[in-house]
Amino acid sequence: MSVHSLYTLYMEDCKTRQKPTTYANKDFLFQKHVLPYLGNLQASNVGPADIRKWQNTLLSAKKDGTDDPYSQTYLKTVHNQVSAMFNYGVKYYSIKNNPCLPAGAMGKKSADTMQFWTIEEFERFLEAISNKPACVVMFSLLFWTGMRSGEMLALTPADFDFEANTVSITKNYARQNKQDLILESKTPKSRRTIVMPPTLSHMVQTYLSTLYDSSPDDRIFPASTKHILQHEMKRGCAASGVKRIRIHDLRHPYVKHTTKKYNSEKQKTQATKIVDLIAWGFCFCFVCYSKRSWTL
Repeated sequence: MSVHSLYTLYMEDCKTRQKPTTYANKDFLFQKHVLPYLGNLQASNVGPADIRKWQNTLLSAKKDGTDDPYSQTYLKTVHNQVSAMFNYGVKYYSIKNNPCLPAGAMGKKSADTMQFWTIEEFERFLEAISNKPACVVMFSLLFWTGMRSGEMLALTPADFDFEANTVSITKNYARQNKQDLILESKTPKSRRTIVMPPTLSHMVQTYLSTLYDSSPDDRIFPASTKHILQHEMKRGCAASGVKRIRIHDLRHPYVKHTTKKYNSEKQKTQATKIVDLIAWGFCFCFVCYSKRSWTL
């Protein structure tokens, strides 16, 4: 049995057990980084030396169109996928052993440094995208609540309780093959209720009042995708001079400030003041644009 044949059997098994987006990401990694190098080898004959040679190829490779190497966390993910495939072969198709184990891992589980914005940088970024109030709301939710982008894009009016100033995270948005998908939360622990600062809650409530013909179960950002978030991140950073970070990195300040070590009253007060300023600016935009349609 070739590695490619093992991959086909493994992916058939995964298809009924994983979310469509997880399956698609796994398939992409194999097609791009694994099969071109290992696909024609016999799975039972692949040894640690073959895995080390494959690893070295990726360690010296560059991202498409750049001079940057792949991140250590990305390389770790690729290695783990290959190891999982061989574990599947050992368990179900009598392959003698997993060659990834004696070869050793590639990459790192966690990044050496954490990218995030200071509050001042976030303010500058919001000012640069203030001509698109819906984007201001989206990025404010990401920054101040720590929710993931897919969770934010799946939000509906029914998820908010403005009396309690809370938002319930119960689902995840993804787009695949030009279709919008509403999926289950990433993990059971991802289903949670987040308390919002009152001013952020008011900002969202004001925004929802501008959505005409919207039902409680409609997405509140119906025209938005992760691609649009990336576009606005690029545009806002270029206009403001703020360093560009990943969309996912926006939640780092929230996660940091909700840990026991950093959860001080001083920081809570500072965060509330900044959200007040953001909400004031948003309300100003609302007054100016109240007679117009809100588009991205």
